[in-house]
Amino acid sequence: MNTLSLLTGRRTALPDPKQMAALLPGLALTGLLTAFALWVSRFDGVAALGLGALTLAILAGIVVGNTVYPRLQTAGNPGVIFAKQRLLRLGIILYGFRLTFQEVAAVGATGWLIDFLTLSSTFLLACWLGRRVFGLDHATTWLIGAGSSICGAAAVMATGPVAKADAGKTAIAVATVVLYGTLAIFAYPWLYHLLQAHSAWPVSAQAFGIYTGSTVHEVAQVVAAGHALGPEAENAAVIAKMMRVMMLAPFLLLLSGWLARRAPAKNGGGAPVTVPWFALAFIGVAMLNSLQLLPAHWVQALLALDNLLLAMAMAALGLTTHFSALKQAGVRPLLLGGLLFGWLMAGGAGINLLVNALLG
Repeated sequence: MNTLSLLTGRRTALPDPKQMAALLPGLALTGLLTAFALWVSRFDGVAALGLGALTLAILAGIVVGNTVYPRLQTAGNPGVIFAKQRLLRLGIILYGFRLTFQEVAAVGATGWLIDFLTLSSTFLLACWLGRRVFGLDHATTWLIGAGSSICGAAAVMATGPVAKADAGKTAIAVATVVLYGTLAIFAYPWLYHLLQAHSAWPVSAQAFGIYTGSTVHEVAQVVAAGHALGPEAENAAVIAKMMRVMMLAPFLLLLSGWLARRAPAKNGGGAPVTVPWFALAFIGVAMLNSLQLLPAHWVQALLALDNLLLAMAMAALGLTTHFSALKQAGVRPLLLGGLLFGWLMAGGAGINLLVNALLG
């Protein structure tokens, strides 16, 4: 199986030079937007807001996509689609180098149970609210639910191919989870200091860190919020968040299997299960990283490559997102995201307190 097959998950012939050349304009544009996002993300003020390279890349892509890109679309589309679909999958695989099973085990059964209950309750609530209350389509509901319950924009982008969501729905979901995740950066430190000032409800730094990591959307947002809480809370928050990230692959497998059983096959039976191969590869990479076989500088280089690939995919998503699609979606996705944000803060706190009371 050649390199392109690894990116697509299918056996394909190597593209000829003309096909490769057709990809260059779009890849160059997404690369340029990514370089801009990586540069801006290094500023202290931007980092303090929790605006990482992925968020900045999609914002830059949306701006360019709704201004100058329509005139470049014919030449740029092949490379942009390649980045949005195939580079994304490779980026999700390399994301596994951010995790080790040793770090996850350090939090213990309490952290696992908190993350599992938070993830499952948030996603199921999203499915019910999205379909029954707001009348949203299945794909938009699943994407917002995945982004809210697991790891923000990365989960939305990973769930998109499984849910067969188009670029407009994916962009709406990304914008929704980024908005509320950014609010969490300011809300959680405020809540922590409020609780510290009122001893009637004492909470330890580690416990609040686990609560933060189990309920805030993005990894970058968890880091930003945790930094404002102190080192002990920050470390617990990051580990709890990484445990949620590790649940992405099983989630994708379960969603894929459920969708396959739900969809009617042409012969009248159940549709075959489509395994998201990149989710399995993600678990494999995390296992490899846990064995610590690679030198540390290799892992850092792979993480830098992963950030680059995911940012290029985000930029490509932004380039193919038009304001008309966002306007057409209306306020219902934002309302769904807002209710899920409220559940994560209030319901997530209840889950944390309950699990700690039972297992603490």
